[in-house]
Amino acid sequence: MRNESFSHWRSGIGRVGIATTAVVLFFGLSACQAAQPSSTTKGPISVGSIDDVSGGLSSIGQPKADAAKLAIKDINSNGGVLGRQLKLVAYDAQSDNTKYIQYANQLAQQDHVAVVEAGITSAAREAIRPILDSAQIPYFYSQLYEGGVCDANVFATGMVPSQQLAPMIPYATKHYGKTFTILAADYNFGHSEAVWAAKYIKQNGGTVVKTEFLSLDQTDFGSSINNLQRDKPSVVVSLLVGGNQMSFYKQFAAAGLSGTSHIISPTFGDGQEQLAIGAKATEGIVVANLYLQERTAAANSAFLKQWYAAYGKSYPYVTPSAVAVWNSWHLWAAGVNKAGSLDRAKVLAALQSGISYDGPGGKVTINGASHHVVQNVVVAEGTAEGNFRVLEVDNQVAPAFEESKCNLIKSPTTNTQYIPSN
Repeated sequence: MRNESFSHWRSGIGRVGIATTAVVLFFGLSACQAAQPSSTTKGPISVGSIDDVSGGLSSIGQPKADAAKLAIKDINSNGGVLGRQLKLVAYDAQSDNTKYIQYANQLAQQDHVAVVEAGITSAAREAIRPILDSAQIPYFYSQLYEGGVCDANVFATGMVPSQQLAPMIPYATKHYGKTFTILAADYNFGHSEAVWAAKYIKQNGGTVVKTEFLSLDQTDFGSSINNLQRDKPSVVVSLLVGGNQMSFYKQFAAAGLSGTSHIISPTFGDGQEQLAIGAKATEGIVVANLYLQERTAAANSAFLKQWYAAYGKSYPYVTPSAVAVWNSWHLWAAGVNKAGSLDRAKVLAALQSGISYDGPGGKVTINGASHHVVQNVVVAEGTAEGNFRVLEVDNQVAPAFEESKCNLIKSPTTNTQYIPSN
């Protein structure tokens, strides 16, 4: 039943993606022309988002887009920001980075938004980051990524390697063994994450048997399966992304490899892969993330009540990145209210003062120096029922690498991305 709901939802995404024009969503107010953000105007505040509602990344992007809509509705129902309602101007980038560039320029030059939340891939983030920096529009990136971005204009609310790979790899060496194969997507995320994985494996006394970089459009993993059957590593670190990774998990399970190797992955589940590949292939895969629907907490119960009231059964499972989007919008709203102004300098100062929000996964706090977040980390394992069983929870985990490299309070003009080697 859950898989049927998921299939229906995925087919619906294809229909949504036919439209290439912007969708302007406005909650509680009549539509009006977006204006330059002003702290003295009494009308609505225009805010922007760009998500991959259609295309190859839609299984991640659609929940994020819906989380943005729901977050804006929630903020507006609780008095808005500075006593004003928010108007969300939302675009579908269709999993195309050129459209990210187009829409980022449109949000800045025509829609005059006060903030932008956008992006899944690191390539999309890097395509629009200079545009929003130049326009001096604060940018929230609500997605797990390879870490290291140090930019006063950017706030990253997703997970970074020191919050995902750091707890997963010690768990794997303790419970499964110390020989590892790394399978990574062949672009900047995969390459950087592979460096991080190798670093943590070495720190925990493990050995990397083989590292493979695989094309984003690859669907036949026969060669990789053959290598795994030959090498018999204790652990496979899957750093695959997008729809193609589902083919790998199915082929891995069909080859009977789960009896000799265990998969750990920082990306699995963020596109609801556990629903698409079935319980057999999901069982035993270990993940670490900022949110899992199985967590029981008052804030999570209240969030899920709103989510299912809005979207019903169209979503069998709420993704971690959707929750990161929800957190981003509430952190930004708290920062603006604390600043008492939409002035960028005042808003940035308020945000990096240690703004916190009690989200569905627990307390989330912006680390002022790095503009990343301190948050809870849930390590969990896929079950035979096709969901997750919580193994351990690490509370209030800091973005350690970013804290060690980036201090935007002392050096606000820094604009770089640090990587493990530097």
